[in-house]
Amino acid sequence: MPGGRLTQQERQQIALGLADGLAYAEIARRLDRPTSTVTREVMRNGGPTAYRADLAHRATERRAQRRRQAAPRGAAAPEQAYGRDAEAVREYEETFTTVMMASGMPKMMSRVMTCLTLTDTGSLTASELVQRLQVSPASISKAITFLESQGMVRRERDERRRERYVVDDDVWYQAMIASARSLTQVIETARQGVGILGRDTPAAARLENTARFLDFVSESTIRAAEQAREILHTKAETPSGGTAEPSAG
Repeated sequence: MPGGRLTQQERQQIALGLADGLAYAEIARRLDRPTSTVTREVMRNGGPTAYRADLAHRATERRAQRRRQAAPRGAAAPEQAYGRDAEAVREYEETFTTVMMASGMPKMMSRVMTCLTLTDTGSLTASELVQRLQVSPASISKAITFLESQGMVRRERDERRRERYVVDDDVWYQAMIASARSLTQVIETARQGVGILGRDTPAAARLENTARFLDFVSESTIRAAEQAREILHTKAETPSGGTAEPSAG
């Protein structure tokens, strides 16, 4: 039943797979499920080291009940424009958030980043984020401060003088550049250690090779990001069949 909700038996199989050290993709293959389904299930229920099938099943039932109770509040959410399926959007939002968390971003920051990314305007006010995510203004403020420090979002004022939080089309370019440049201090510190530990020692050799590796990765990442930046601004063409494809240039 690849398209339905996970059963309690499937959750038990996930728990057994984690205990055996299997990768998410292998567990998903055995269940005939998408890898993203297993990843989302584990990450939202304690992670690979704390996942318990019985607790995960009960938590899912509680979340489903809360969604049913809250359905009237979210019925007119802008994400359901263009004839989108509300449940499909909700499931995808959970998947996207889980992937962000798996990359190392904290949960609330991941939720805010996902919410901004999946809006057509790419921007929301604090009150709109509070309403959509059903969290406190303080939680939104903390998440925005973190995301802003990482270059993932920026602030602007709209025509009503309200502060809006914006995720730009080239946010991933900016993030890649910032990540690559953040390696500079690590590289410099590693090379300082070479002189301190003695250039001909095994520890110094390890540090020098680390510095060379990170230097190469940093330069290659920046170069690749610069070359590929225009892809983020490429418009899609919609052929007569209705399926969008990237334009040639």
